[in-house]
Amino acid sequence: MQVEPDEDERLIAWVYRRSVMAAEADACRLRRKNAKALRLAIEQSEREAKQATTEKARVAKLKQEQDRVRARNGRQMRMRRMASGFDAFPPLPGKVFVEETIGAEYGEGFETFRMDGPLNIDVDYLNEKLQECFLQRIRHAMKPDEAFGLIFSWDNVIADTDSLKLDAWRQLALEEGKDIPTAAHIQKSILHGAADHVLRKVLYWAKEDDQMERLKARLIELYYESLFKLDTPVEGLREWLDAVRTAGIPCAVASSLDRRCMVEALDRMALSKYFKNIPLTCLLIFSSWQLDRKPSKCIVFEDDPRGVTAAHNCTMMAVSLIGAHPAYELEQADLAVARYSELSVINLRRMFAHKGLSFMDMQKQIIERSPPKRKLTVDTIF
Repeated sequence: MQVEPDEDERLIAWVYRRSVMAAEADACRLRRKNAKALRLAIEQSEREAKQATTEKARVAKLKQEQDRVRARNGRQMRMRRMASGFDAFPPLPGKVFVEETIGAEYGEGFETFRMDGPLNIDVDYLNEKLQECFLQRIRHAMKPDEAFGLIFSWDNVIADTDSLKLDAWRQLALEEGKDIPTAAHIQKSILHGAADHVLRKVLYWAKEDDQMERLKARLIELYYESLFKLDTPVEGLREWLDAVRTAGIPCAVASSLDRRCMVEALDRMALSKYFKNIPLTCLLIFSSWQLDRKPSKCIVFEDDPRGVTAAHNCTMMAVSLIGAHPAYELEQADLAVARYSELSVINLRRMFAHKGLSFMDMQKQIIERSPPKRKLTVDTIF
């Protein structure tokens, strides 16, 4: 005979069934959640694998493109070398990516050789020996502008070499798969620092000496490739040289760049006719000697404060172009302009108007002597 459960047993049975149903619902919900998480994980892994495959294909394609560009540039470079005799006379590296030292040594002169032995030529020697003769003084009295000589620096004065250097660094970074930071101090170090220092201490691209030499050689090669394509001078330079040529002022270029490459670049820019001499050295006093003008009558066009210091060490005037360096760094220059259109030939004459002789020449004090007094004597006849 069945006994009906009492109220407590029915309540316990109901609670048990509810607990079992809740546990089954939680288990079902957990299974669905785990299944969804598993599905998302599988989709994420498939997506990452697809992205990795795409990135690998992109890198491989970029490397192939770089190889094609390098091969094409190599063929063009070889053709250009064959056409211009580059293989027979390769350009010298010079001081393109070397931190240039400018200072008192630019006034120490150089040494040339004569039959009776070596001759040391310095600023004092040239200021003394290149004095104007009688006929030159007469001519310069009628045409005073011809007494001056202009010496132009190559970097950023005739050609925009900062752009060439940056292009060379960017091309090298593209070939090596590197990135160049855009910070202002890093850009300044790249433009004005030595390649060794930039590669090792700024960009951290080279640690071994072999890698350093390879990158430096490739960097110089890229710079010369850009230089071979250069055909546009600095804005306003051609008009300024026309005015200077009309006034009869001789001009020269001073640079550490290879002379043959510089001559070819000047020919492409149609500027060779303006320059009387392109010396083989960057010494300013050598340029004044080639111009047949004493250093105290020469004016140097520079964009670097160190070049202004070098000009003053050689007793020369300095005109600085504001651009690569701000105006407050060029305060030592005798004249600072933002562009060539601000210049006129009369500005050059005014630079020497405040002095008769050179302000750095030693002068002798002139002592005025009064004529001797005559003694009056009276002849007495006895």
